[in-house]
Amino acid sequence: MTARRRMRMFPLSAVLFPRGALPLHIFEPRYLAMVGEAIDDDGTFGVVLIERGSEVGGGDVRFDIGTVAQIVNAGFIDDERMAVMAVGSQRIRVDEWLGEDPYPQAVVTDHPQSEAAEDLAGPVDAAWRSWRRLAALASELGANVGAIDMELPDDKVDALWTLCALAPLEQIDRQRLLELSDPVERAHRLRGGLDDRALMLEARLAGDI
Repeated sequence: MTARRRMRMFPLSAVLFPRGALPLHIFEPRYLAMVGEAIDDDGTFGVVLIERGSEVGGGDVRFDIGTVAQIVNAGFIDDERMAVMAVGSQRIRVDEWLGEDPYPQAVVTDHPQSEAAEDLAGPVDAAWRSWRRLAALASELGANVGAIDMELPDDKVDALWTLCALAPLEQIDRQRLLELSDPVERAHRLRGGLDDRALMLEARLAGDI
């Protein structure tokens, strides 16, 4: 059983996936303090999606499944603002919130996914094709969701997380992808979301909407 541990938490209005990039512009004093302590410690904090409410001021309602963020770069913009770049690592489950003073903290456990099935390669490759189709359609409309010719990690689990992080989906749909324990189901769900988005773009290109 994974050990429970106390963790600094940063509730946000966006989902962070493992391997996903998290650029932050921090100005709220409690989060400036939190990041400063994280840098002096192990450079980590937890990220969860806000279900209802605002990032600023507290009083929000949060989802329980989130991701550990690892700070890779940080610096002050001025005396009251900081720019931070972090990347997602493993998933976590919040077992208990511990209050907001001096910043949000929680008791968490790691939330590992089930072992990758042998047939994960096929679903991930299908999701990759769907993403490239969507990226090409977005490019025709003058939008950019990422380079069509980018290379995915060789490891299929890592490749799937990378695609999830890139997918231009609603935050609630991204949260559902994060919560799934079966990577094969995650790949199928991701592909469905990408294909739905592509159909919308095709309709726009055809002048139907």
